[in-house]
Amino acid sequence: MAGYDRNFTDELRTRLSIVDVVGRRVPLVKKGQNYWGCCPFHNEKTPSFSVNEEKGFYHCFGCGEHGDIISFTMKSNNMDFKEAIKELANQAGLKIPEYKPKSSEQVAREETYFQIVEDASKIYQQKLFEPEGKVALDYIHRRGFSDDMIKKYRLGYAPKNNLIANKFVNVKQDKLLSTGLCRRGEYGMYDFFRDKLMFPIFNMHGQVVAFSGRSLDGSEPKYINTSDTELFHKRKTIFGLNFARDAIHRANRSIIVEGQIDAIQMQSNGFPETVAPLGTALTEDHIAILCKSNRNIIFCFDGDSAGQKAAVRACDIVMPFLRDNSDVKFAFVTGGKDPDEILKNSGTDAMRKIIDESTPLVDFLWEITNETFLVSTPGGRTQAEKFLKQKTDKITDVALRAEYEQEYNSRKFNSWHKWKKSDKKNINIELPEIDSITQKTLIFITDKFPEVAERYAEFLASLNINFDGTAPEMNLDAKAAEKYIVSLKLQKYLEKLNAEKKDVMARLLAGEDLQEKINFINSEIARATENLETLISI
Repeated sequence: MAGYDRNFTDELRTRLSIVDVVGRRVPLVKKGQNYWGCCPFHNEKTPSFSVNEEKGFYHCFGCGEHGDIISFTMKSNNMDFKEAIKELANQAGLKIPEYKPKSSEQVAREETYFQIVEDASKIYQQKLFEPEGKVALDYIHRRGFSDDMIKKYRLGYAPKNNLIANKFVNVKQDKLLSTGLCRRGEYGMYDFFRDKLMFPIFNMHGQVVAFSGRSLDGSEPKYINTSDTELFHKRKTIFGLNFARDAIHRANRSIIVEGQIDAIQMQSNGFPETVAPLGTALTEDHIAILCKSNRNIIFCFDGDSAGQKAAVRACDIVMPFLRDNSDVKFAFVTGGKDPDEILKNSGTDAMRKIIDESTPLVDFLWEITNETFLVSTPGGRTQAEKFLKQKTDKITDVALRAEYEQEYNSRKFNSWHKWKKSDKKNINIELPEIDSITQKTLIFITDKFPEVAERYAEFLASLNINFDGTAPEMNLDAKAAEKYIVSLKLQKYLEKLNAEKKDVMARLLAGEDLQEKINFINSEIARATENLETLISI
């Protein structure tokens, strides 16, 4: 065991759920907060083998076996420590580094790191309430933060001068540089954070490990974070999780918002289970960490295009982590607002309504597919089906993936392929009104010759006709009925072409170079007219 330090084994425990690791060997059933199965280490008929996902350990109440993912892999596979680490690293998709035990110098270096950032945090806190921090304090008060909230989350202010570089002048430069608080410039050490509202970033033990600084003068980027250090990795750190961990357990879910202010306001106004990634980059590591606490996640994004893109990316990332006990949803705050604005202007009840009405992942992915692709055409449906398959293929739980595929196959059949006389949901274009005689004729055809109607379902649906009416008997056979529909389709196509030509001609007169478009429309009009004349003469 001496060949590996705790950084790598801790990363394995973070990346891998003990329920997934044990579940490969033992069928588990969730009862209460734990999972239960028959112990693999002794013979039993009544399950006494308990697995706690949040804490990451198993315990058998029959034989007393107890441990984590490493000990389980060693015992169940009869492996030594190194073999178990290799097996788990393969499952996690991690490369095993050649770690050595921590030296006394490394331990001391880490202690110094924690002490420097802790002292810096206290300095920033003090400066926020001094005259030079007035702009920052006024800003955060305007955002609805009380002094109690400011103290709880230890907000501070980094002044414009090189305060930290001067305060820690007696600290060795390499130690100060390793915290990310200072940089080395042409004229010596200078502060990385200057004139910033400071948000401390905590690890799971509540220790300050880094900072996020917000600009106060409107400059971009709006937020800057401590660069990755030996003890801080942005892609593996979730803002607010140290405060939210117990609440996530109680609420049986986590809520992910886009920024620090949103997370703090949500936690302080009835949603203590809320967290945020650092910046906009949600990662697989963030989801893996949250899933160890709870697999029920609500992504709450702004309703603008950036929020939609973030939601699609989140959907992509979360797919491999889905299990049959996952409940993943998407909530959108519309009208250019974010959770902070909703809470401040409309209150907790309005925010709760948004969260309660969030869209399940299975529906969100379906909606995105229908909005992205033109499913009224064979080509669009083909693209949409490939898109759905690409997403569902990422689900690693085989049984769950099969359920998703079955669900979407049913939806595709009912919404994309199946002819429904009364279905008007998929109307894509508005065409001129249909006269009553034509309407009655089409109603007769759809009742008398459903196979003909099915062939031209997309066109018939585009006419916006209520096919539930009744029509008198007509002297039409199937061939004449199809001829009637094709003729009507050509007429409507000609009407559309002529309307488009009129619009293009107006733009042509206004100076746009659209002659090639005019030529194409004229050739289409000539072709459609010829086809219509041929059809009528038959």
